Amino acid sequence: MLKPYEHRFPWNLDWNLLRTFMVVVDQGGITPAAHFLGLKQPTISAALKRLEDITGRKLINRSPKHFSVTPWGQVLYAEASSIFGTVTQLPDLMGGLEEEVTGQISIAVASHVVSPHFDDVLTRFNAQYPGATYTISTMDSAEVIAQLLQNRVTFGVCLFTEAPKGLEARVLYREFFGLFCGPQHPLFGQAPIDLSALKNEDAVTFQTDEINGPLSSVAHMRKKLGMRAAPKGLSSNLPEVRRMIVANIGIGALPVHVAKRDVEAGLLWQVPPYKALPAIDIHMLSNTRRSLNRAEQALLGMLNDHLDQVSLEERTYKA
Repeated sequence: MLKPYEHRFPWNLDWNLLRTFMVVVDQGGITPAAHFLGLKQPTISAALKRLEDITGRKLINRSPKHFSVTPWGQVLYAEASSIFGTVTQLPDLMGGLEEEVTGQISIAVASHVVSPHFDDVLTRFNAQYPGATYTISTMDSAEVIAQLLQNRVTFGVCLFTEAPKGLEARVLYREFFGLFCGPQHPLFGQAPIDLSALKNEDAVTFQTDEINGPLSSVAHMRKKLGMRAAPKGLSSNLPEVRRMIVANIGIGALPVHVAKRDVEAGLLWQVPPYKALPAIDIHMLSNTRRSLNRAEQALLGMLNDHLDQVSLEERTYKA
């Protein structure tokens, strides 16, 4: 069996072509890629042509009004992203051979992650390993999963409908979603409120709030109440959903434990139903194929130990 370095293809490939190809895909075209890299457009086009010649496949469909990545290009992009994710880790992996636990930790989280248990682990870890450094990025759940599959982050925290293949998933905590209105809404401050009062009300919600999405139970709740099917406002970001509720653009669903402070401050008011609220599991995801530096190993170890020792009931945030 040939060793990896005995294959001809890796020796014939200019690895800079992969980097250029990734930028073309990320930027969505030849021209924006040229601007990003500070190169001329013909240079980018020539690099893409060379890569297509080497691979023997058409990687990009492009015309003055159209740009798309072919199935072969999608495979190459996914693998190239994984390669560059591994290369990015090399300084940390080599630096991690020192006695002190150091290294960069990259975390991708959905915007509505509010978990005292998670925060407690971070606090204890940082106190124990002050040499570690951190990057925490907020994005929608689909992008969190994509970043993990491309080996770009240490771990992710998000929600999903089905566990992604190739990733290890554990429930980090469970939360319940309730419906809230803002100070200008006629139902604000009212009690009791009959369920019929929600019929035909405008809704603002998360982009994942759809019948077959991760927040499908929230979508079913709105449908059962007879609220308008098409949301008046959408966002993947919890603070922006909250902003739309407070601005009276519509009634919206938020994690009850997250909204509690705004309710106490008089900025939000919970409307029915109050019982049997949708329960949503927030997961911690990691890529088992990732080579971890010492800081990453230590933090993931501490998180997994925490999940082993603290029951899900204790990590469930109720109303």
